[in-house]
Amino acid sequence: DVQLQASGGGLVQTGGSLRLACEASGFDFDDFAMGWSRQAPGKEREGVACISSEDVTFTTYWIDSVKGRFFISRDNAKNTVYLQMNDLKPEDTAVYSCSACTLGGDFYAVFGIWGQGTQVTVSS
Repeated sequence: DVQLQASGGGLVQTGGSLRLACEASGFDFDDFAMGWSRQAPGKEREGVACISSEDVTFTTYWIDSVKGRFFISRDNAKNTVYLQMNDLKPEDTAVYSCSACTLGGDFYAVFGIWGQGTQVTVSS
């Protein structure tokens, strides 16, 4: 079965850091570009970042406010994609989920499976 297990969220003060991890199983992880999206209460889901599947990886970030603060990476040996989040702000509060993506900005479920997400709460 395809699984996308996100972890690493929590409650942090403004200016703090968190590192999210999403461990994948049940499919050929290194064949997919992988990314993180987020959904804040009462708002639509928005794509955050995507990293390609090639050995020489390419990354894209889709929210201007996270550029220079968030960094996406992957470890294909561990079937895991990470999101390092620095200098967190209250507006970063959301449920963060991993999924497949395209560098053009589409985020989609892997064989119908969307990661359950991890809650990030940034207090002011």
